[in-house]
Amino acid sequence: MKRTTRTTVLTVGALVAALGLPAGAAHADTTPRIDLRVLLVSDGGPSTEAIAAELAAAGTPYTRIDLTQSGRTLIDAGFLADTVDGRPRARFQAVVLPDDNPFPAGSSEMAALAAYEQKYDVPQVDAYTYARPEAGLQYPVHGGYSGSIDGKRAEVTAAGKSGPFGYLDGAVPFEDNDPAIGESYAYLSKPVAGADFTPYVEAAIPGQSAKGTLVGEYRHDGRRELVVTFVYNRYQQQFRLLARGIVEWMTGGVHLGASRNYFAVHVDDVFAADDRWNSRLNCTPGDVDCTDPTATPDPIRMTPADVDHAVDWQDDKKFTLDFAYNGAGSADHREDNNGADPLADRLIARRGEFRWINHTYSHPFLGCVQDTTVVPWKCATNADGSTRWVSRNDISDEIATNRVWGESAGLPLVNSELVTGEHSGMKVLPQQPQDNPNLALALGDNHITWLGSDNSREPDQRRVGPSTTVPRYPMNVFYNAGRAAEQVDEYNWIYTSRAQGGSGICEDNPATTTCLPAPLDTATGYAGHIVPLETQIALGHVLANDPKPHFIHQSNLAEDRIAYPVLDGVLDGYKALFSEGTPVVNLRMRDIGAELERRAEWRAALGAGQITAYRVGGTVTVDAPDGLAVTATLPTGSTLAGAAFGEAYAGSVSGWTPSTGAPLVLTLPTSAAAPPADAATENAPATEPAPDTRVPAGVTDPVGRPTDG
Repeated sequence: MKRTTRTTVLTVGALVAALGLPAGAAHADTTPRIDLRVLLVSDGGPSTEAIAAELAAAGTPYTRIDLTQSGRTLIDAGFLADTVDGRPRARFQAVVLPDDNPFPAGSSEMAALAAYEQKYDVPQVDAYTYARPEAGLQYPVHGGYSGSIDGKRAEVTAAGKSGPFGYLDGAVPFEDNDPAIGESYAYLSKPVAGADFTPYVEAAIPGQSAKGTLVGEYRHDGRRELVVTFVYNRYQQQFRLLARGIVEWMTGGVHLGASRNYFAVHVDDVFAADDRWNSRLNCTPGDVDCTDPTATPDPIRMTPADVDHAVDWQDDKKFTLDFAYNGAGSADHREDNNGADPLADRLIARRGEFRWINHTYSHPFLGCVQDTTVVPWKCATNADGSTRWVSRNDISDEIATNRVWGESAGLPLVNSELVTGEHSGMKVLPQQPQDNPNLALALGDNHITWLGSDNSREPDQRRVGPSTTVPRYPMNVFYNAGRAAEQVDEYNWIYTSRAQGGSGICEDNPATTTCLPAPLDTATGYAGHIVPLETQIALGHVLANDPKPHFIHQSNLAEDRIAYPVLDGVLDGYKALFSEGTPVVNLRMRDIGAELERRAEWRAALGAGQITAYRVGGTVTVDAPDGLAVTATLPTGSTLAGAAFGEAYAGSVSGWTPSTGAPLVLTLPTSAAAPPADAATENAPATEPAPDTRVPAGVTDPVGRPTDG
């Protein structure tokens, strides 16, 4: 053994001498450093902007170069790579281009990019490109297709499922929201004969049994490209389904930031009753703006059977509802019914089946004192003209009394959470342009740290005294409707013109997009129009890495139980699209608030240039400010300080870990540290004659058709 070792050393030494290298050079570590940052080159089109939005939402850093901007940064070798501490550095782990080559012929910038990608094995995403041999595909005129694929169903191939799109169950349906508008233009084509091209997503070519590629990987000249041949924007479902896989492919599953699919539903006014819409008066008796002297309130309240149905539904969907409760609803009912309240008895008996949120004791308006002698109401004033505010004691009593009532009933509460009635106490335009100054004080009195807010008014988190808001999406399933026909009647009133018997709100606000061309049939309009639309909107939030909760009301779980078709549409629709390893994440309000808060702090640190992250072989190093929670997505089996990192989701692990100010060093599993293997080519035609690669007459590269979304 000694002799062998000695011989080896002499051989290496001789080689060093022969090459004229300095002593020790043969042992220098020249493994390049790859910075965890994406270079995104945009032409302003919807597809590159959609990828930018996906990266931003996940918290994945990127540098954007706008090709339409004069005086922009030029892409050259010095911009793309340099040396740090004697080690070669690639400044970007991936490149996103508008198409396979957006530069003029003979461009030095494209040449620099190609050389960079070859040298550092950096992948390139062609966000939306024409099917052509330069992208590994035949021209569509050679048995392919160019045109709309609205309403079509694409499928993830076997290679896609075993690769970057394994989190999907298979189907990739394309939207068709308006037959009069082209929403998804695509080029369906087959790979060029002999090309190292792996289709990941395919769709049937119209009029043929054959399939054409929509997304695939093309390997050539020592480079890897993800070729996408359909146009999209950031809101369309087809992009939302594929966005995760696009990012995972380009980063090799190693990147800062994380993405999950969230859904939470708050049910307000539990134990209380909600006043019913009156289709004759076109208002809600009991509401401050319904002043007709003949208006008689007609309350909607859940029954014990509705509670049992909610529990059974949750068990079937493996989903938990959050019940925002008002204890006075039960106290008043018992007072009016000789102490009996079967609904409260059933809710309390099954209290462990739900999550509970304090919604104040009697659901009063906690902002300014309302002057309801006028419609719409206004804030009452003091003699000196100043606003009269609901007092600190009154607000605090509403919070504390409801908490005590809930604790007495054994409700499993998190006392740091609160949703005020109508999100009152916070500013509401136009009547109350500022918060009730007593609200922050009362929140402090009761140690409230998470305060529900209305996302349609305030989509961003903010501080209210000691509390941080949690914006909630209002679902367009009305609080004052227990029956489908009531919901449709009110919907028609809001969204049709005055000439059609509606309120005219749409005429007065042309930007409103929900307006109806004609009233819906009260017998069929709910299932036929409202449910599909509300399902699409809510599912869009779920697929957008958006943890904000949605809210409905207890009335929607009563009578016709009109909330369930929408909730079923979201959860069943989701289940049909995603694999079991990619479940809906169902968080309670406190955890949602914390997730939103961490994201905001992370984005601020990224924007301030306070975070540096890079990969050298199988090691990832992250430098971040002390106390900042760091987020990353890594391959399964990655470790931090010898312990498993993150939580499993969608075939990877991801999560948050606090920084101490010292570098965080994460170790990738051996399989992820190795160079990428050759792509599978099982779907590439190997024996088909090579097509004529000259550009056919009349064919031009894509310009990106506008999409509706």
